[in-house]
Amino acid sequence: MKTPFAAASLACALLAGCVTQPAPLQGDYPAITPEDAAAGDRTGAAVRWGGRVIEVEPQADRTCFTMLSTRLDASGRPYGGSDATGGRFLACRTGFYDPAIFEADREVTFTGRIDGYETRRIGEYDYRFPRLTADVVYLWPEREDVRVIVHDPYPYPWHGWWWW
Repeated sequence: MKTPFAAASLACALLAGCVTQPAPLQGDYPAITPEDAAAGDRTGAAVRWGGRVIEVEPQADRTCFTMLSTRLDASGRPYGGSDATGGRFLACRTGFYDPAIFEADREVTFTGRIDGYETRRIGEYDYRFPRLTADVVYLWPEREDVRVIVHDPYPYPWHGWWWW
């Protein structure tokens, strides 16, 4: 009786260990959130941050993303549907990234270094954004809304072992 349970537990543990990050996002990064970086000076720190796109600004030689930060899961993907944020940040990368593809609310993960700070207004509030020079811009596929409908195979109230 204990052997099948132990085997099932081991299989679950092994499968849980199979969650890996995409190759461009792999590496060890300090646990610095954009909120932490905005509160102090973390210029030069290597980070892996992600979240939802607020705005994309193509410029002459680079594209800058204004992001709403969220925690990352084990694969490096931002947690979807979460209102718990870690602040906002800017991520800039050389080249053109199309705002039609990187549209608002898309999930993106970046790796790179904090190269400075910018103060921008959000409404009437002056917000200090940490600015990241991105080495990697990883756009995640859109999440599919899957609805599960459970059908009771025994729709009658007399199912169960006690009835027979």
